[in-house]
Amino acid sequence: MDLHTLKIFQTVARLGSISQAARELQYAQSNITMKIQQLESDLKTTLFYRHNRGTDLTAKGSMLLSYTEKIFHLIEETKSVMNDDQTPSGPLIIGSMETTAAVRLPTLLAKYHKDFPDVDVTLKTGSSEQNIQGVLKYELDGAFVAGPIEHPELIQKEVINEELVLITDTIHPPISSFKDIQTRTLLVFHAGCSYREKLEQWLRQERIVPNKIMEFGTLDAIIGCVAAGLGISMLPQVVVTKHVQDGMLRQHSIPNLYGKVKTVFIYRKDKYIPPSLLKFINMLSDLDG
Repeated sequence: MDLHTLKIFQTVARLGSISQAARELQYAQSNITMKIQQLESDLKTTLFYRHNRGTDLTAKGSMLLSYTEKIFHLIEETKSVMNDDQTPSGPLIIGSMETTAAVRLPTLLAKYHKDFPDVDVTLKTGSSEQNIQGVLKYELDGAFVAGPIEHPELIQKEVINEELVLITDTIHPPISSFKDIQTRTLLVFHAGCSYREKLEQWLRQERIVPNKIMEFGTLDAIIGCVAAGLGISMLPQVVVTKHVQDGMLRQHSIPNLYGKVKTVFIYRKDKYIPPSLLKFINMLSDLDG
């Protein structure tokens, strides 16, 4: 088993196809097949299920892929450490929930860019679950997610305590209980969103089945549709304050059990922390709590 063979294995696993891997790596398909067969023979296990549509990893194949990704990450990390002169520079990929990115991060990112112009920051938004997986798979250097997070491979730093509120159009009457809105359509982010999970937890506690749920991919779409009277949603108060002040939305308080969410910044325990990430972590105290 060598690095060249592991790279072939990783490519087949990522693409789910020996023929596609051969095209990407510019090898003959027969060579790819032979390398995979040799690897399976060396490890005395089956790594892929073969079928007409391509390949799927077996349980042992998934384990090997996890180790392979760690091996290649460690190699890249070693190069970075050897070339590191402690000056913040190079790429820095940060994940975030969309609500946090929209309201909490602009000032922080602007200051970071001013102080460390040689760092190329990329901000990727997604659900908490997507961001957690991104950090675990070394795709993100760190991420803002809903906490608390208990994972043996992750470090978390609490940065924000968010207060959640229900939002409706401005003509909606006051809400005294969830039964007042059980016939309304719920507007939510896709599965994996922490605010949606809080809302669904509240629904289960109240033993209420929503009339209809509509999923949206952006914050602006949810706010716009709530303002238009399409339905209701639950979001951090800081996100909707201006819209409430401008007379677009009406907000309603939520019981403390469901109305508080911690936002934490996570990064890997086993990952070398480059100066670019260290400086970013040190600036997190600038975020408003």
